[in-house]
Amino acid sequence: MSSQNSVAARLSAAQLRKARAIAAIASPLIAAVGRTYRWRVDGYHHYESVIASGRQPIFAFWHGRILPATLFWRDRGIVVITSENFDGEWIARIIQRFGYGTARGSSSRGGVRALVQLKRDMDAGKPTAFTIDGPRGPARVAQPGAVWLAGATGNPILPFHIEASRAFVARSWDATEVPAPFATLGVAIGAPIAVEAIVPSTIDAQRAALERELASLEAHAHALARHS
Repeated sequence: MSSQNSVAARLSAAQLRKARAIAAIASPLIAAVGRTYRWRVDGYHHYESVIASGRQPIFAFWHGRILPATLFWRDRGIVVITSENFDGEWIARIIQRFGYGTARGSSSRGGVRALVQLKRDMDAGKPTAFTIDGPRGPARVAQPGAVWLAGATGNPILPFHIEASRAFVARSWDATEVPAPFATLGVAIGAPIAVEAIVPSTIDAQRAALERELASLEAHAHALARHS
């Protein structure tokens, strides 16, 4: 049974109907608002260099920037992990409408299986993405999944951050940001990060380095959004 089917089997018929309805309503609204955004991007050549090398990127970013990231990187066949619950179901249905694939699991359930699926997807030539402090935080603390996958596949981590000139910020653990209509969005993309081996000391050091890089990219993205 596929991970998608196994998740659906655990949800009630009412939950599945609700998930379909949420995706049907939210997806066109997100797309419509997204068309009003103006993007200012620095570092896109890093993404192009990974693709030109014949490898695929492992995108790494903070959980609170899911919505603008979904719009910016849409229609590239990127595979992401979504939780094996009702919230993960409607989120998966939305992002699939924007050209993403899903591997179902989280740090609390099905995480190892999802990572194995991502490795298979990367071996088949697909890019992947991680909200590296998800699904429950702590905020701005990187979990090791992206580092493990980079070491296991030989593909580089591609960190990025997005900030908006104007946004609604949720009172959630990750301070989810929803850019306001007609906002300018700054996108700062960092240099690819290679992981040579999967050993505990390497994973922890690379995880800490990734946090520092994302902090630097966040400051740069703020500057890009402000200077619109």
